[in-house]
Amino acid sequence: MPDRRVVKQERALRTRMVLVRAAAEVFAEYGFAGASVSKIAERAGMTLGAMYFHFKNKEALAREIVRSQPELVSPPIQAEGLQHVIDLSLTWAYQMLDDPLLLAGARLVTDQELFISSHENSHKQWTEVLIESFESAKRMRELQSRVEVAPLARLVVSACTGAQLHAQMETGRLDLPARVEEIWRCLLPGVATPSALKRMELGAERGRQAA
Repeated sequence: MPDRRVVKQERALRTRMVLVRAAAEVFAEYGFAGASVSKIAERAGMTLGAMYFHFKNKEALAREIVRSQPELVSPPIQAEGLQHVIDLSLTWAYQMLDDPLLLAGARLVTDQELFISSHENSHKQWTEVLIESFESAKRMRELQSRVEVAPLARLVVSACTGAQLHAQMETGRLDLPARVEEIWRCLLPGVATPSALKRMELGAERGRQAA
């Protein structure tokens, strides 16, 4: 006979996942200001009481979504160093086309000061992720000696954020992967060593998940 506590925990986890996904869809559609707990509960097919049992307000749901962003992106091809950073950005770009959690994160970017602290916001999180890979690239001698890792990480995060915003306005994000590739074609010659530059790969296979 299954342990009742385990069953209860699994049910609670599934409920939280349903609520987070519903909240993501609502945030992506209406933005933070336009979203409400009633809309989220209705989208999840739950009562307000069930929602409040797991999340006390929409701010808590927004925090959950923003904090989860880096964990959602897993490149289809394993790589290290500079190639891993490229793959992360391309995978993010392709997932942004239809992943409700990433779409919600993108819509919430401009309102983050309303529900999350500055040291937890998505820009900070992604910068820390990229710093780790750029430091690995530095140890692998893939970056030119004069390149500073932290400023480079901030630059890439800012460039991708800007690409996403403009892609949304101009094409509904359909050309976001192409815009991210364009960023790397401009950036790589200025930061990568000649030998690393020859090895770096771009293209859909580096970011698009297999069907």
